[in-house]
Amino acid sequence: MSGFKELRIAPRGVREIVITRGFEAPRDLVFDAMTRPEFVKQWLWGPDEWRMAVCEIDFRVGGRFRWVWRHSERGTDMGMGGTYLEIERPARIVHTELFDEDWTGGEVRIETVLNEVGGRTTMTMTLLYATTEARDAVLQSGMADGMQQSYSRLDPLLASGGLR
Repeated sequence: MSGFKELRIAPRGVREIVITRGFEAPRDLVFDAMTRPEFVKQWLWGPDEWRMAVCEIDFRVGGRFRWVWRHSERGTDMGMGGTYLEIERPARIVHTELFDEDWTGGEVRIETVLNEVGGRTTMTMTLLYATTEARDAVLQSGMADGMQQSYSRLDPLLASGGLR
């Protein structure tokens, strides 16, 4: 995949990862898709065998979220949660996240910025890890494949207007 909808993941500095991707939709729609549980559970589950079993979002500054994915064959769960620190609808979200079985070296701070030009939205996520080692482990984890699968599921939902 190339061009506007290409998922790009790159290290920055010693503890950050910057992720960018384009969506053929206005940013208010992309913002809703990323923050409303009835929409998030339709697309945010990476590989097909990991389905979202829990999707709880208290979307306000100081509010928390809880996501749990269940492996369809093994029946094992992978969960994470976090807190919303800043919200500027529909342009910016800052939150923390931490996996239940912490493999990323502690809480991660994530800033998501949505910029719209001509009805197309570019998402830029900046992830700040506790250490360089944690950041590097995430870069080697295969996260890009799961993210691309999720965003590829989101594209037709945005195009169909099924999120309104």
